[in-house]
Amino acid sequence: MTDAAAAPALPTRREELLERLARSGTWDLAVVGGGATGLGVALDAASRGLSVVLLESYDFAKGTSSRATKLVHGGVRYLAQGDIGLVREALHERTTLLRNAPHLAQPLPFVLPTYKLWEMPFYGAGRVMYDALAGVAGLGRTEFLTRGRTLQALPTAQPQGLKGGIRYWDGQFDDARLALALARTAAVHGALVVNYCEVTQLLYTEGRVSGVAARDAETGREFRLQARCVVNATGVWVDALRQQDGRAIGRAAQPMVAPSQGVHVVVDRDFLPGQHALIVPKTADGRVLFAVPWLGKLILGTTDTPRDDLPREPRPFQQELDFILQESGRYLVRAPRVQDLRSTWVGLRPLVRPVGNGDEPTKTLSREHTVLVSRSGLVTVTGGKWTTYRAMAEDVLEKCFAAHLLPQAATGVTADLPLVGAPGRGAAPTPLSAAPGPHLYGSEAAQVTSLGGDHRHLGGGLTAAMVRFAARHEYARTVEDVLARRFRLLFLDAAMAGQLADEVAALLQAETGADPQAEAFKALARTYGQAVGPI
Repeated sequence: MTDAAAAPALPTRREELLERLARSGTWDLAVVGGGATGLGVALDAASRGLSVVLLESYDFAKGTSSRATKLVHGGVRYLAQGDIGLVREALHERTTLLRNAPHLAQPLPFVLPTYKLWEMPFYGAGRVMYDALAGVAGLGRTEFLTRGRTLQALPTAQPQGLKGGIRYWDGQFDDARLALALARTAAVHGALVVNYCEVTQLLYTEGRVSGVAARDAETGREFRLQARCVVNATGVWVDALRQQDGRAIGRAAQPMVAPSQGVHVVVDRDFLPGQHALIVPKTADGRVLFAVPWLGKLILGTTDTPRDDLPREPRPFQQELDFILQESGRYLVRAPRVQDLRSTWVGLRPLVRPVGNGDEPTKTLSREHTVLVSRSGLVTVTGGKWTTYRAMAEDVLEKCFAAHLLPQAATGVTADLPLVGAPGRGAAPTPLSAAPGPHLYGSEAAQVTSLGGDHRHLGGGLTAAMVRFAARHEYARTVEDVLARRFRLLFLDAAMAGQLADEVAALLQAETGADPQAEAFKALARTYGQAVGPI
């Protein structure tokens, strides 16, 4: 099997990708959707030796998969909901992910400050159970901290009324770069992955799905691809393709996704210096609050608010922003204000809706994934969480095998499969709490710095060499691709990202010859820099 972590970076020239797409033949698997789930399915199938094509209408991880809370976790709060199976599986997958991509996913200590006497034994028992469910996959044992040790770990936690704290371990990651690593690792194993290529129609032969029609967003060029199996992995948007399938076979598809949005805001690290994350398991209105150090900044969030529409760029509701700022102010010495926000972003979660129930609160809907096979053979997967993407992919392929859509192939291949850029075993990675830099490229850092422009610093840690690497080896086509997902500046400091747009655009255009869409990105950066934008 190819060692993707050690292989030289593959070129991602757009013309060559489209020419491969145009060649005749039948693929074993066509995956629609380039988020965590779709990319995980593509990698799993390609690593088993199947021929795979994946098409994404925008950029990889443009939607939900780049807007997570950046946590690789089992989900302590799901224990209270009784989702023991989900937590156990996620804890196992957490360890697998940290092992296969240590430059992008790492352990992170959390401290839960306690202000009431009952909180220490109550929440402590839950964390001890969490450790027990993790078993040998645990990252460290739960500790009960004195008031003094709690303030050492959380120097700016509110000291008034503080009794002590509970320290436990979970993980954090760079979600967009991990998605990119999945795409590139799948490509190393032979998959063809193409962004900015929308699937416009399902193709049928005698009532069975037999492929997809697609259109290149840049040129308008159209393609018709034959495939033995088609997987719909479009996240919160899966119902659109399911409804198209239902119309084709004369059987209406009931909506299966209840979207919920999670808002995150970013402030400077001096609001909570140190290497520990803060968690409040139950705020005044019962929600969870995180304060997570990430790439030199501090993420505060999140919310769980239902919404009926599916915008590509959702914005926070005023009450969500108020909740995050007010609750953060209760637990930090210095309360963040609107003017302190460096960036705000919103992710839409694809929660699975019980059939026949459209009114259930999103916090009670299933966080587990669901795989459905329609009468036409269309396979749909949605739900779940980033941490369990690999297990979800295995489940999808097992469903494909059981439905005789694909030939049976060996399982468990990705359990110990290092992703592109993974450093060798035993290497000590730079913490993800540190400001972004070459370390995020793992074993490819030397290749990045060898490109022209390594000493040309654009701002925020970004160099001209990184932009060139993004264009040549990471499928980047636009300024947004670079500043939002190859280098996370839009999510860290939206104003600075907007200021760098023209310089990045010039570098990109020289590399690709395509329109880098600088003005569109500047407008997007302005919305991320606003506390509340147009809904």
